[in-house]
Amino acid sequence: MRISFTEHLDGNQTYTPIGRIKAATGWHATGIAPQSGDWKEEALRRLIRTAEDFEADAIIGVNYQVDGVQGRDLHGVELERVAATGLAVKLNRA
Repeated sequence: MRISFTEHLDGNQTYTPIGRIKAATGWHATGIAPQSGDWKEEALRRLIRTAEDFEADAIIGVNYQVDGVQGRDLHGVELERVAATGLAVKLNRA
């Protein structure tokens, strides 16, 4: 799976857009690291699995955002999750 954090692929590869996709980690306490890697890596792994479900060859314009719980009634633990978004594309063959 090719990943680009810009709106372009290396080598001016042409592609056909499939659609925008999003994947997020589970909710976790703010400031807690996952068992392996980091939350962005986990969100990207999930985004790649989503793209594979659509038979995409690449994801372009990958972006991250951190969502927090809004209007929470819990006292003490603040929760957040990391989401990754991008455009799933099918590479055009020459």
